[in-house]
Amino acid sequence: MAENRAGGIWDTIKTLFYAVVIAVFIRTFAFEPFNIPSGSMIPTLLVGDYLFVSKYTYGYSRHSLPFSLPIIPGRIFSSVPKRGDVAVFKLPKDNSTDYIKRIIGLPGDRIQVRGGRLFVNGTVVNRRSLAPFFMRGPLGSRVGVRHYEESLPNGTQHRILERGDNFQLDNTPVYTIPSGHVFGMGDNRDDSQDSRVLSEVGYIPMENLVGRAEFIFFSHDSYGTGWPLSVRWSRIFKTIQ
Repeated sequence: MAENRAGGIWDTIKTLFYAVVIAVFIRTFAFEPFNIPSGSMIPTLLVGDYLFVSKYTYGYSRHSLPFSLPIIPGRIFSSVPKRGDVAVFKLPKDNSTDYIKRIIGLPGDRIQVRGGRLFVNGTVVNRRSLAPFFMRGPLGSRVGVRHYEESLPNGTQHRILERGDNFQLDNTPVYTIPSGHVFGMGDNRDDSQDSRVLSEVGYIPMENLVGRAEFIFFSHDSYGTGWPLSVRWSRIFKTIQ
């Protein structure tokens, strides 16, 4: 009886060990979950969204590994993001904080914002006005924000918000993106600390890319009335564009 009990415990330990190994493998090389803690990517991503990021899309670096273990030199199986990808990366300032932004500029590009309008390599990016996007304002009030569909040079279309065209980051110098780096911006343009702020984010090294945001697997409104009414059912399994 004691031998059977010992064998059962050992089998349980082996099962748990294999399960952990498989989970770490999937999280390292396939998909990793992330949650959205801020509103910098509204309207594409909302606070309380939980999403999966594909780890294989841009290749692997030490930041693909748990705790950014320095095992992988540089980046292997690497590929350059597509303009318009929503990507998770490690903040260059500390190489540990997870950030998520839309990739607007690629190596060698010239990026500028003038009067709230985005310019890529000297050409203004077209934006089409949409109906106002309503957000939660002070004391729970609903506030309408300017809402546009922006069309990047490669044809990628995505939605952005602009409170106005003369805020702090609506008029910038020209950013020339170095080799091996990309440039990210939030879709909530006037409430995003992104590559436009060189001292805080700046140019994103390719090595710091963790992966591409693929789809939302869960979403809830922290201001909601509790489970299940706070769950945003319509966002579950929504593809990120």
